[in-house]
Amino acid sequence: MSRLWDKGAPLDSRVLQYTAGDDHALDNRLVAYDVRASIAHAEMLNAQGLLASEDLKMICDGLVAIGEAHERGEWQITLEHEDGQTALETLLTQRIGQAGARVHLGRSRNDQVLTAIRLYLRDATDELSNAVLKVADALDDLGHREVDTALPGYTHMQQAMPSSVKLWAAGFAAELRDDAIGLAHVQRRIGKSPLGSAAGYGTPNLPLDRAATADSLDFNEIHEPVTAVQLSRGKAEAQLLFEINMVMQDVARLAADLCLFYTQEFAFVSLPDAFTTGSSIMPQKRNPDVFELIRGRSAAAQAALFEVLGIVAKLPSGYQRDLQLIKVPLFRGIDLCNATLDILAPALDEVAFKPENIHMDESINAAAEAYELVKNEGIPFREAYARVGKKYLK
Repeated sequence: MSRLWDKGAPLDSRVLQYTAGDDHALDNRLVAYDVRASIAHAEMLNAQGLLASEDLKMICDGLVAIGEAHERGEWQITLEHEDGQTALETLLTQRIGQAGARVHLGRSRNDQVLTAIRLYLRDATDELSNAVLKVADALDDLGHREVDTALPGYTHMQQAMPSSVKLWAAGFAAELRDDAIGLAHVQRRIGKSPLGSAAGYGTPNLPLDRAATADSLDFNEIHEPVTAVQLSRGKAEAQLLFEINMVMQDVARLAADLCLFYTQEFAFVSLPDAFTTGSSIMPQKRNPDVFELIRGRSAAAQAALFEVLGIVAKLPSGYQRDLQLIKVPLFRGIDLCNATLDILAPALDEVAFKPENIHMDESINAAAEAYELVKNEGIPFREAYARVGKKYLK
């Protein structure tokens, strides 16, 4: 199969396997976005007098049909295609003839794939934000169900001050809603249109209308100058992965609490049978595997962020093939966060606390007692602190 860059010389069979790797498979999630961007580009070429109207209709109809066939599972990007951009142009040319070869005018795979990625990230970020808010809502529901359940507040793993399940759940819910705001902030970088920057230096002698494609694709602005586009690679991706890390850190700490509360020593909670597993040797066991893996997968989210930062670090300006490698950790981070949030919300719906097992240490109101002494006797807080401390430190 001919590739977009093919010069006619034979290619060592190992080169395509090594350079393309899994990139062709990863591009399957970008097909719909690449179709949309390609149509916008073709319409702009037509408006600029660079593409005949007859060719435009064939290109748009062909791209829509190819995209719909992909959505139905009738074709997938293969290693022979190398990537999604080659696959689309090849299939389009096979379908409509030489008109399909006109769609790449004024584009490089560099701005083509980055446009598709940013369109995808826009949707993926919104999806993650909505999923985070569902978990926050599930925590609110848990707090309402357990509104009368007292819970010790811990510092240094010691009972410190009185709290409640409602307050405990509300703390996590508030932080997750803050995480959703953090995810929304990623849209600033995603919202810059790279289309028309081509390989990073524009399209000499072609009167492209970058504003038209940016508007057609609902970008907030054009990414300018063209040399900034490739320098930006990895920034929006790393920012999204950072915000994913904030989400995963919060849900990991939530899961760590629930795993602790589920031990026989605490026995504060019952976890739903549908979200716990059994032991292959110990018949009495119900294991909190889901919550343990939520806790553990925060490390995978960190690894994805560090991988993207490491790929981009110290690269010279302009496009470098290293940048292709960003897709793997980026998609992995998005997928693991989505999967985690998708299972956590329904699991929380069935978590129940056991107030009969939640015992408060007699000293848990010590700080409140010290405050009462200050209010009632007018003594300095340090004196009240010392008097109450003597009562409990035996």
